[in-house]
Amino acid sequence: MYLRELLSFLGILSIIGVAESYFITVDAHAEECFFEKVTTGTKLGLAFEVAEGGFLDIDIKIYSPDGKTIHEGERESNGRYTFPASMDGVYTYCFSNKMSTMTPKIVMFSMELGEESKSDHGAANTEEGEAGGNKMEDMIRELSAALSGVKHEQDYMEVRERIHRSINDNTNSRVVMWSVFEALVLVAMTVGQVYYLKQFFEVRRVV
Repeated sequence: MYLRELLSFLGILSIIGVAESYFITVDAHAEECFFEKVTTGTKLGLAFEVAEGGFLDIDIKIYSPDGKTIHEGERESNGRYTFPASMDGVYTYCFSNKMSTMTPKIVMFSMELGEESKSDHGAANTEEGEAGGNKMEDMIRELSAALSGVKHEQDYMEVRERIHRSINDNTNSRVVMWSVFEALVLVAMTVGQVYYLKQFFEVRRVV
């Protein structure tokens, strides 16, 4: 019994897709759009984070195949949206940085595709075994969604860590250069003072 449940669990895990994260640069006064072609009932998901640039905000719009706006957000730093496809066709995700005058934004995002809804296919199946199997599948899907969220957060933290490390390295380089400049200025001032005092005492001796 447990072996069969384990095999079922592994089989379901094998068909769950893993969403990959992507990084894009949205220039000032620009807009970047991405497209996903799906069938009716497919669960769509979008997760994004603004990793760098300005106040870490971006405008986002999601369009249905008929051009209607599913979601519209202004100056959002991050977000996660999940919704079922209401019709067949191409769904559009757009990141807009038109409100920025000169600062580009780096956005990390992932687009997820879930399985097609089975509400129209399994309405007549009410046996206890199938009910238990459906419940386990639902739990696995929830677990998959949670793991995708954790992976997204890890990718975001990795990006932020890389950016902060670059900033620290740049700051350290500037500190070193400034220290070298200060040392050169001190040496120059010391040499100048020694030369001035030497000239001053030589003039006193001549007098």
